[in-house]
Amino acid sequence: MNTHKYVKPEAALIALACLAGIAGIGAAAHAQETDVELNLLHVQGNVHMLNGGPAGNIAVQIGSDGVMLVNAMGDGLAERIVEKIGELTSAPVRYIINTSADLHHTGGNVELSALGEFGSTPSLAPGEAAGATLVAHENVMLSLFELESSGFPPEGVPRTVYFLPFKDIFFNDEPVFIIHEPNAHSNGDSIVLFRKSDTIAVGDLFIPGRYPVIDVERGGSVQGLLRALNHVLDLAVPRHLQDGGTRIIPGSGRLCNEADVVEYRNMVAVVRDRVRDLMEKGMDLEQVQAARPTRDYDTEFDGSGEVFVESIYASLVQAQ
Repeated sequence: MNTHKYVKPEAALIALACLAGIAGIGAAAHAQETDVELNLLHVQGNVHMLNGGPAGNIAVQIGSDGVMLVNAMGDGLAERIVEKIGELTSAPVRYIINTSADLHHTGGNVELSALGEFGSTPSLAPGEAAGATLVAHENVMLSLFELESSGFPPEGVPRTVYFLPFKDIFFNDEPVFIIHEPNAHSNGDSIVLFRKSDTIAVGDLFIPGRYPVIDVERGGSVQGLLRALNHVLDLAVPRHLQDGGTRIIPGSGRLCNEADVVEYRNMVAVVRDRVRDLMEKGMDLEQVQAARPTRDYDTEFDGSGEVFVESIYASLVQAQ
């Protein structure tokens, strides 16, 4: 029986929207963080990581077929991104994969794709513009379509979408798997496995040192987030003593490995269990937040512990 009635406070709604990077002025300001330093790091195999500090990360796969990117950062960085990648290759960008609809990963779609060229697509589909092929789960396409009325350009909406559990592309002599992680950070999250390079780009499912954003309004849930993190751990294989092995490229922050995701997954599970225990004792949201179930993690993880707790509370209420 559902004994909890959840009503999202206005302040928390605004905080969630800004953190998720999908709403109004806060998202637009975040998406246009152009005063950042771009650093390109070789991960392993064909894959590099382009780190833009507050602008986030892009996974960059380079080879004879061209360049494949995972995410596009925000608007205004495309020329600098291409210039930085140009230090390693003169090959064009042919694919851009979006791991979610968040504007800090999709805001640069239009500019960045316009500087590339089509991959294996022989001709333009209806609504597509010339440039690199934009790829995402269909829920990302639908979310970005909804933002067109707020000024999101239609040319930035991926038209190459998948709706099955995964999509595969053979590119640069490597199998690339784009895998849907349902109802995690949102309803359209993908992770991208570069099988030969033993590297996984996970978007905002995992950001080291920062509390996760669970966008309940867009279908996210704590249970889905934990399933997604456990799936990443199923795919990752560590070397001796967890040092090395499969590399994990998060939505922002430093390059990671399996041990980092284990620590993060454990934090999410512990806080989830604490919130659920307090709810079973009859506490409402305000009382749960006052109990500070993230207390011992607050010095380790940035972001709002209260907003994180609220999103866990909301997703547990919905699951009842």
